Amino acid sequence: MISYIDEVLELWAEERQGGGSESGSGMAGNVIASLMASQGVLNRSARGSRVLVDRAAEVEWIVNKHLSPEQRQVVTAQYCNGGASAAKWAACGCSRAQFYRRLGQAHRAIESQLLKRAA
Repeated sequence: MISYIDEVLELWAEERQGGGSESGSGMAGNVIASLMASQGVLNRSARGSRVLVDRAAEVEWIVNKHLSPEQRQVVTAQYCNGGASAAKWAACGCSRAQFYRRLGQAHRAIESQLLKRAA
């Protein structure tokens, strides 16, 4: 797995689970809440910063549009669903080795798309 992509996917899962459905991706509510909590001062290094929210929204788009259904399933199982690893593999209907092979492929695909979008 790619550690940077792992961190981005963890942030994506946090935003996905914590956000509402105001903007379609559920990412807008957290920025407003963080601005209210900080009295209008946006700390760019905090988890609620606009840069990180934009990255989470980008990842949401990449996961939904550019991953195969199998890759999307393992990414969702790994980052959005709690529980034991064996339950994740069973939910995806694959072995441990196949699960991590698909997850690695998804990491590489997400990294590739992020690099394309940055260029």
